[in-house]
Amino acid sequence: MSDYTLTIPNELYQRASQIASETAQPVDQVLLEHLKTLSAPLPALPPDEQAELDALKMLSDDALWTMAREQMPHDIQDRMQILMDKNSLGTISDNEYRELEGYVERGNRLMVRKAEASHLLMSRGYKFSRIDFKPKDE
Repeated sequence: MSDYTLTIPNELYQRASQIASETAQPVDQVLLEHLKTLSAPLPALPPDEQAELDALKMLSDDALWTMAREQMPHDIQDRMQILMDKNSLGTISDNEYRELEGYVERGNRLMVRKAEASHLLMSRGYKFSRIDFKPKDE
């Protein structure tokens, strides 16, 4: 193990100190445990999803920008909210729950595509902020 000095913002130290106090651990140990999570391997994607992401590398910048800005359609967002509310209240039917699971899976795949498109744009030299990803109708 190598020694390394790291200066962290006070609010991070305060939070680590709080966790250390609650778990009876030294602050250094709390910080090291959280840093270790960064080296954990990411789970493998299903082959079809990985193939889809690999194909993004061949797309033009314009196509990647379109993907990075993509949003779930408003009607589906509205339906998901209704289903999530029903789920929270415990009034969701089995069919509605399966429908919600499908929307969540669709949303997860969308977010992964958006993240990969953004990553590729960054690797191609683009810089952007959250404003660049706002839907055009906002």
